[in-house]
Amino acid sequence: MSPHAIDARGPRFGASLTSVVLAVVLVTGSAWLLAVQALVFAVGAAAGVQNSPYGLLYRVAVRPRLGPPAETEDPAPPRFAQAVGLAFALIGLAGYAAGLAWLGLAATACALAAAVLNAVFGYCLGCEMYLLVRRTTG
Repeated sequence: MSPHAIDARGPRFGASLTSVVLAVVLVTGSAWLLAVQALVFAVGAAAGVQNSPYGLLYRVAVRPRLGPPAETEDPAPPRFAQAVGLAFALIGLAGYAAGLAWLGLAATACALAAAVLNAVFGYCLGCEMYLLVRRTTG
């Protein structure tokens, strides 16, 4: 494993926790919980997904119980995905703050859909967006 590569199971674990948090936000309409998730996204975007709260939890509590990773990945696409999640969370928070619950719910639902795709199927929409941007910008 290269020193910069990350265990590909870590972001999927984080997506699972994100899915649970965002589902609770949708059910309860809790802007505070969405703000906490936005903070998790912000740390993942700024410091890398492996250094986010969910990444640290994976590294400390889950990874030691698993065998070595079958595959690793470049940390840049998941980091970009965290930034996309942050954008949706901030839009949702703006909706809640402006009294537009429908906007908060819609943005949260979009983020939830992306998180569920990653958690359940291993398909990271933000990572795919990153690769598309890299291909089109060189």
